Amino acid sequence: MSEPVEPQGQVPGHRSAEHARMAESPGADGPWRLWGPYVSGRQWGTVREDYSGDSDAWSAFPFDQARARAYRWGEDGLGAVCDRFGFLNLGVALWNRKDPILKERLFGLTNGEGNHGEDAKEYWWALDGTPSHSWMKWLYRYPQAEFPYERLREENRRRGRDEREYELGDTGVLDENRFFDVTVTYAKAGPDDLCMVVRATNHGPDPAPLDLVPQVWFRNTWSWGWDRRRGTMTQVLPPVLAVGGLEDVECEHGHLGRYHVSAQGSPEVLFCDNETNLVELFGADHNPTPFTKDGIDRRIVRGDLSAVNPRRTGTKAAFWYSFDRVEPGQTVEVRLRLSHQAPGLSTFGPGFDAVLRDREQEADEFYDAVIHRGLNASDRHIARRAYAGLLWTKQLYRYDVRQWLSGDPETEPAPASRTRRGARNTTWTHLALADVISMPDEWEYPWFAAWDLAFHAIPLAHVDPEFAKEQLVLMCREWSMHPNGQLPAYEWAFGDVNPPVHAWAAWHVYRLDGYRDQGFLVRVFTKLLLNFSWWVNRKDASGSNLFEGGFLGMDNIGLFDRSAELPPGYRLEQSDATSWMAFYCQQMFKIALELSRHDPAWEDAATKFLEHFLSIAQAMTSFGSQDVSLWDEEDGFFYDVLLHPDGTAEPMRVPSMVGLLPILGSTEVPSWIAEECPDLTMRLGWLQKRRPDLTLPLLTRSTPEGRQMLLSLVDKPRLVKLLDRMFDSEQFLSAYGIRSLSAAVKQEITTSVEGQSSSIVYEPGESQTPLFGGNSNWRGPVWFPVNVLLADKLRTLGRFFGDDLTVEVPKGSGQRITLVQAADLIDDSLVSLFRPVDGRRPADGQRIEATPDPLWQEHPTFNEYFDGDTGEGLGATHQTGWTALVAHLLHPRLPPNPPGR
Repeated sequence: MSEPVEPQGQVPGHRSAEHARMAESPGADGPWRLWGPYVSGRQWGTVREDYSGDSDAWSAFPFDQARARAYRWGEDGLGAVCDRFGFLNLGVALWNRKDPILKERLFGLTNGEGNHGEDAKEYWWALDGTPSHSWMKWLYRYPQAEFPYERLREENRRRGRDEREYELGDTGVLDENRFFDVTVTYAKAGPDDLCMVVRATNHGPDPAPLDLVPQVWFRNTWSWGWDRRRGTMTQVLPPVLAVGGLEDVECEHGHLGRYHVSAQGSPEVLFCDNETNLVELFGADHNPTPFTKDGIDRRIVRGDLSAVNPRRTGTKAAFWYSFDRVEPGQTVEVRLRLSHQAPGLSTFGPGFDAVLRDREQEADEFYDAVIHRGLNASDRHIARRAYAGLLWTKQLYRYDVRQWLSGDPETEPAPASRTRRGARNTTWTHLALADVISMPDEWEYPWFAAWDLAFHAIPLAHVDPEFAKEQLVLMCREWSMHPNGQLPAYEWAFGDVNPPVHAWAAWHVYRLDGYRDQGFLVRVFTKLLLNFSWWVNRKDASGSNLFEGGFLGMDNIGLFDRSAELPPGYRLEQSDATSWMAFYCQQMFKIALELSRHDPAWEDAATKFLEHFLSIAQAMTSFGSQDVSLWDEEDGFFYDVLLHPDGTAEPMRVPSMVGLLPILGSTEVPSWIAEECPDLTMRLGWLQKRRPDLTLPLLTRSTPEGRQMLLSLVDKPRLVKLLDRMFDSEQFLSAYGIRSLSAAVKQEITTSVEGQSSSIVYEPGESQTPLFGGNSNWRGPVWFPVNVLLADKLRTLGRFFGDDLTVEVPKGSGQRITLVQAADLIDDSLVSLFRPVDGRRPADGQRIEATPDPLWQEHPTFNEYFDGDTGEGLGATHQTGWTALVAHLLHPRLPPNPPGR
């Protein structure tokens, strides 16, 4: 076994040993990135595993089948790691001697079972991690009583949408801390040498039994007819095993080569095959192997000796440690090691402890260098946990749509319904991914989403800028982006439309990376030219520079589903659709200007996007077509407008985030363009002289520092009115950010289209409508990503207007602040969700996490969105994707321009 190969402390030329590792392994194929926490939190219930004819992914592969049915495209597990190709997996399973099944994966409710959509019903936390995954730590809270699977299903099925979700903490099984805290820690002695420690602590008042069952297994690639590579696992026995005090399994694979997984002590070693139990699940006559995927489960839980292979070989193996009596407060521990080398006397010797100690110390040194030293201990804890969650939700995503649509050539051809016209993803046959991708949430969203990933890239850039850039480029690669230029939305419907935030994210990652990687900007920008053209050609069919239609990431924010087809003759003109495109133009303009500083040829692109923005802005002067304005002067707000077949128009008077998004169309024009961009300057001068109506959105002012210029979609009078409503605590302003719907909508707003009535009312918490599954709600809660965008643009506006434009915050208080201060207020409000107040985080709300017990207080949860009144975390419980932006907000803000410019 190899010993530590990295020195402690700082490495010459690098801020820390971890920074040196990342420099050594900058790309996806870097040696230190070979192994990581890439195993999904949930593989069952995903589109990839849906081989049914009705496209009901949740029913096609339910939780109850997961223990006995092989996956095609990935794996899931508890605290599990795998190689970046997903061939070999290592994780832990548990049994409390009461559960009906081995605890091998996280449980939750499907979309149809939860009273607010799909919902994980477990407690776990990513405790720590480094970008190279040299150090990883994960915690799972395991009840000592029988896990109440059916009670959770039944009670949530009984509850309506107007009731709270019924959680594991509500069942009573965790009362008196009757649970084990199971911590899984990995430390790398080298790129392909992992030391693994599993510790379980009894926090309950009584002794309790526990079985710890670390498992290693190959993903099944051989049963479907596409990939014949079948790994083999064999127990190494004396005399080949030349050292005592451990057990060893040799894992041989055609691609990975040979690995050994060694386990300290004398656990019983069990083997089966990662194959489906066709007899038990589907009533088949026989199985392809007598030792199916659930063999270890049946051996441990049911005592079925015939379920495991007596010849000690297979494609799945487990080390069974039995602890009949773990005393209150006692911790039991098992140790394993995965390496290319056969075990020896030093496998679990002092070097093993040294690896753990050194990697933990180096992780501390890394975050000392990354997290601002001026933060207090509480804020540092928030940031480090956010980064841990972000790094643990890097998951291997394998999906070849063409292959999936075809079905299995030998075992299960695709039903005709899967390839019918209009069926799921049939126009995305080019998409073929086998990459480690940042996921929104490891259980609820174990698949990428294009606009989520763009927000993930911002906090990732603080800890791993190369990976952040790689992720943004990946979405634009030929095997991801559609040939027509559309970015893939998410696996449930790659053709859905997400807001175009990719360019904004690319620009900010470039800034956070030190304005040094122009090659990255070129790679992203050239592909986004195709994406921008797709938007123009598909979402502005009339060529009017007014954009409409499509799912825009705000699931149920409107009166009706804005991505669904309206009856013939109706058209919805959307405030946010055109605002997003104006925002997109400005970000592309900004990138092109930066590139022109290094190559003047890019100046033409900057001119193109400047003029395109001006054209959109002119169309938005009336902000609507057919002489119908989306701006309501009396209300001082933008609304969607429904155009009827007879030409009449009906304003959708819903005061939502949709009406605030025009603020995003604001960006500074640097003064240096006069000297460095002569062609653009000449063209702008020509437009100002010949088309002054077109250049109205270009605002200028003289300051002691020089001439300032600002492109703004909203003029100052309208901006003042929007801000007046945004910072009204009776409307949009909450203590925790800007609400997605005004709290003033106390009574339902209703409209009718062809006899179909739709309504909307302020709902600060969980969704009470089934739109988009009901697990997301944009009708009142606070959402991190749009708040971050609004604050970013308020800061831009504030730098231009300075003290000349202030806003009363909150409205009616008499206290006026600048827009930069208003932006800071929004950022601070978002961070305050995680800052304890009298020992409680607002985000914990009324959940069990709010208990004063230190065992709960220590662990913040990063939710998908937050109650618009109380700040309680809602939706997905581990959304350290875009909610990890809190770590970014805790960093000092970069100056708008780099030093020397």
